[in-house]
Amino acid sequence: MSTKRFRLIGIQLFVGLTVLVACQNRAAVASIDPPTPSQTPLTATTTPITNERTSTPAPSAQISTPQVPTYLPPLEISFPTPSSGLVPIWRPPLEPAPWSLGPYDHFYFVRPILANEVNWPLSNYRYGYIFPDTNTVHTGVDIDAPRGTVIHAAASGTVVWAGYGLLSGIQGSEDDPYGMAVVVRHDFGFEGHRLSTVYAHMEQILVQVGQKVQAGDPLGLVGDTGFATGPHVHFEVRLETDNYFTTRNPELWMVPPEGDGVLVGKLLNTDGSWLDAHTVDVVGQDGSFNEVDTYAATGIYHDDYYQENLVLSDLPAGNYTVKVNYTDKEYDLKIAIHSGAISYFTFRGTFGYKTDLPSLPDENTWLVTPQP
Repeated sequence: MSTKRFRLIGIQLFVGLTVLVACQNRAAVASIDPPTPSQTPLTATTTPITNERTSTPAPSAQISTPQVPTYLPPLEISFPTPSSGLVPIWRPPLEPAPWSLGPYDHFYFVRPILANEVNWPLSNYRYGYIFPDTNTVHTGVDIDAPRGTVIHAAASGTVVWAGYGLLSGIQGSEDDPYGMAVVVRHDFGFEGHRLSTVYAHMEQILVQVGQKVQAGDPLGLVGDTGFATGPHVHFEVRLETDNYFTTRNPELWMVPPEGDGVLVGKLLNTDGSWLDAHTVDVVGQDGSFNEVDTYAATGIYHDDYYQENLVLSDLPAGNYTVKVNYTDKEYDLKIAIHSGAISYFTFRGTFGYKTDLPSLPDENTWLVTPQP
């Protein structure tokens, strides 16, 4: 179980069953521009949906300029029971979206839950985590907000799904594991691919298929429909190719709170294979402690640039020590987290760490820091 440090300030503001999804494609898509900041008021005027059929999503814009991406095997997703935790009395606002301090960053989305509620990923079931006693992995993040909390659009776009049946594609299928869900296809993309976001397990839906939304517009209310035993919102970022999609880690796409940064790691065995489902400790200079696992062995997609298998977002800026226990030795790395930025490292077994950003594959200089 991870422990998250919460900042307390003297003002009051205030995801388990398993499903399989096998969606892959090598289709071509068009180049799409990244988003621009939106200051649209948080308003929506729609008819609530509780359990009614809606029409099949309409095709998106015309596709051109062929590109052939390479994908991994089919995905598996599961939704656990959210755990309880402390609720802070104050949460810093997010950086403006889109936000990018690095050339390969893509913090395009605001949080689907506002800052006056729990709006950070459930720490013990992040993207890429394996569900206990199974071989399935999680392809989104779960946000453990209270039942009835308003779920907001992460960016501007068009609603292409609203209701039951998202996994099967059959509208009104109430045994669908996503429960009542909304999908927004966004007005922008990334590296020639369209972007969509998924909001699942709603108690009530407030939008309709074909409706245009802006960042912050209400989409529905937090619930526990589908395969969930407690109220939360399951949030996915999908990098689409034509009518199919792949997921990416939402923690690399949601803008961080002001004053917080994101730790990103690529952890390998000494032979260069992935170090899967391995627990890593992140200790702050102030004594704060976070525990995060690397991604599971199969069914998960990495960022095209970082090729990561570990992400820990919402870390307050400061100095930290990354601790990896490997073959009965502890390897430590001192690393600084900067506000609104990604701090990147690579670990390769007995070779230890390096902190250079991803570069040419022939670069193999490693900084070794084994501990006694």
